[in-house]
Amino acid sequence: MARGGRPRTGARQGTPQRRRRPRGNDVMSVLTGAAREVRTALRTGRVTPATRTKFQTVALLLRDERARVRDRHDDAKRAETLQRLDEIAKALAMDAVRDAGLLALLADDAVVSDSARALKREMLRSAGIEVDEPEPEPEPVEVPLVPAKPQVVPQSVVARQMANPFLAPDFSAAPPSGPRPTPLTGWELLGPLLRSFERAGAGAPACMELPEPSTRPVPGGRELMPHQAELVAAAENGHRTFLLADEPGLGKTAQALRAAEAANAYPLLVVVPNVVKTNWVREAALWAPRRAATAIQGNGDSVDGFADIVVVNYEVLDRHIGWLGDFGFRGMVVDEAHFIKNRTSQRSKHVLDIAEKIRSFIPRPLLMALTGTPLINDVEDFLAIWQFLGWIDATKPRAELLDRLTATGMTPADGLFERAARQCVVDMGIVRRRKIDVAADIPARRIADLPVEIDGPTGRSIRAAEKALARRMVARYTAALAARRSGPTVEGIDHGLVRDVAGWEQKDAAEAGSGDNVFTMMRRLGRAKAGLAADYAVQIARSAGKVVFFAKHVDVMDAAEQTFAKQGVRYSSIRGDQTPSVRQRNIDAFVNDPGVAVAVCSLTAAGVGLNLQVASNIVLAELSWTAAEQTQAIDRSHRIGQSEPVTAWRILAAQTIDARIADLIDSKAGLAAAALDGADDVSGSSADVQREALVALLTEALEADLAA
Repeated sequence: MARGGRPRTGARQGTPQRRRRPRGNDVMSVLTGAAREVRTALRTGRVTPATRTKFQTVALLLRDERARVRDRHDDAKRAETLQRLDEIAKALAMDAVRDAGLLALLADDAVVSDSARALKREMLRSAGIEVDEPEPEPEPVEVPLVPAKPQVVPQSVVARQMANPFLAPDFSAAPPSGPRPTPLTGWELLGPLLRSFERAGAGAPACMELPEPSTRPVPGGRELMPHQAELVAAAENGHRTFLLADEPGLGKTAQALRAAEAANAYPLLVVVPNVVKTNWVREAALWAPRRAATAIQGNGDSVDGFADIVVVNYEVLDRHIGWLGDFGFRGMVVDEAHFIKNRTSQRSKHVLDIAEKIRSFIPRPLLMALTGTPLINDVEDFLAIWQFLGWIDATKPRAELLDRLTATGMTPADGLFERAARQCVVDMGIVRRRKIDVAADIPARRIADLPVEIDGPTGRSIRAAEKALARRMVARYTAALAARRSGPTVEGIDHGLVRDVAGWEQKDAAEAGSGDNVFTMMRRLGRAKAGLAADYAVQIARSAGKVVFFAKHVDVMDAAEQTFAKQGVRYSSIRGDQTPSVRQRNIDAFVNDPGVAVAVCSLTAAGVGLNLQVASNIVLAELSWTAAEQTQAIDRSHRIGQSEPVTAWRILAAQTIDARIADLIDSKAGLAAAALDGADDVSGSSADVQREALVALLTEALEADLAA
């Protein structure tokens, strides 16, 4: 019966229920609205008792409504309604899965509170359904609320917790700070803060005041450049939050690792794009050699739970969110922090949730957001980064920033407030330097290696082919050694015979042109790296402007151009099969059109005769066979008139022959650099590098056999 005792038009008659449903099923709209309110509360603040009550009530109504709709076999919209209910449940679960207390409300033995029952009756009445009396506690039925991906806890992490239970964090260490009344209470402040950056004129400060460079020694004899040491000094002096927005090539990774050492921010969590995960572990070994570093791969089966530095990529963060939040990190670095610009995305919510838990564990953790591109679309992209750093919450400045704003003595009604507010935010920890600003600190030309992991079937196939090549040469070496009838006996490895076997293999590969040999492997590596190299070029282009992308093979160039097109990055293609007019038109487009971000160049066809000094960043997606060819490519940008230092980012496939060949090229380049003017060319031919790569591969396999 409806209010007033009148039966509603279209109500079902004869149904053994105490309530009647209106036509159109208003329960669905009530559920949708209530679920949206719960999700908003979960996203924007801590879970309150009222939120828990509403969450449990929505779950109960979802269960009841799903059971009712399932029984209506005559309903033509039954499947559509069930799908809508599932969508509501799954969306709610994706926000609630991180809170074990919420999920406990769905357990079989969970107690349905009186407030939840009362709210349920109220929601039913708002849907036009009269409830004559309080409903009994429902029978436990599984509610279709499941996480998007199963959570995992690596065994080594469990072992760490069992080895020392005192390592478990005490989240009561940081007392909650309630709102304090200030002259700015009641003012909407995030809008003016954003406008202060949007309207900033030329010459507005973009970097906090930094102290004199740190003199703290780096283990291993490495040295920080002056601009790097300034940021580390700020961490030594107690500063704990940084938006490090230096241009690519200025060593943000080293700065973050040394700042963590200065702040003793261990264990340290580092969240990165997949393409640089391996490089972070490598850089940690260089800049924090006394700290063990580990990378989370997949479900984390190989992770070291006792490591000081834990590196995880965005793509697998969701399945590790539970234990990462409770691990007890004292610092967190988010690399390419513009990846979290959308605060409603799962990726961003996971990052923000972990940062919030770290803040509740330690009052002043080290939090660093690294990105050369803090803004991608508009000034609102700042908000997620500021929230990660703890400068703001979802709707307003937090205590420290609010105190700085209050100290200005102004409100948004004052004309100079935005200028002062911008300085307040910058002083919270924004650090931005360009190459041209610190040109004296860095070499005029340098090569930076970026190791990447080739995962999946492609990576396994390449590594298997490399092992097969090594075993084939070992068999050839063994056969030649057994067939030897004269000559001196060599203890251990006969390095002369090794070089002979490498030469035979090199000759056979050149004549065959196919099969598993050093040439085909390098081509397969190039194809496997193409997408990762292009992704990195996009990151650089968005951070620092134009990029020159070099590859040897046409299919690698094609794959890279597909990635650029997919990500909306304009490019020019410079290849050997182009007519002179097309080639020049594409060169002019890259040099003169600000919208063309990348020049995709053939390493052999575009490595000479071009002037591309408009770019100071180069991506070498494939290795050349000679140091001279590599140098020629870099010199397309490193030319007279270039006002900035040039960085060549060399993409290397980790745990493959790629790294060996890179070392050989560098050694040949060192010989060439040492040669005096007029001396013979000692840089080596491509055949030399190919043969030396095979020698290294065979020698390593023989050493492994001897050690076994």
